[in-house]
Amino acid sequence: MNRIHPQARIGHVHLKVADLPRALGFWRDVLGLEVMLERPGAAFLSAGGYHHHIALNTWESAGGTPPPAGHTGLYHVALLYPDRASLAAALRRVLAAGVRLEGASDHGVSEALYLRDPDGNGVELYRDRPREEWPQDADGRMTMFTRRLDVEGLLAEAG
Repeated sequence: MNRIHPQARIGHVHLKVADLPRALGFWRDVLGLEVMLERPGAAFLSAGGYHHHIALNTWESAGGTPPPAGHTGLYHVALLYPDRASLAAALRRVLAAGVRLEGASDHGVSEALYLRDPDGNGVELYRDRPREEWPQDADGRMTMFTRRLDVEGLLAEAG
């Protein structure tokens, strides 16, 4: 079987947005990504100084509307946080900005928060548990589940 190299990763996601300043208000000002480069109709944002993790553009979508429910397209972009405390801090910023959570789940292997950006794109903010804590079946294979995440407990981590 032909498999991808095990060190391959998703390098970046490029999103079409209707209004660049509005999108920056979410991705930069709420989530805290740093703008690495701005061009007419586009911005490139990152965490930690990478050239870009998220790119936003209005080249084909200025003034556009989100796709209707039931159509194909991006389900969500997932931002992986290094630990529970940093996920909790992100949650605090999201709630302080008045952004509504659509869900919060414990998947056994991870804890995840689900929301939407101003253009209706799904966003997952999550942290992985250490591999040794991942649930396993009787044969030692990883299993996952979806349970309600204790959001108040997570917020307590943010101090």
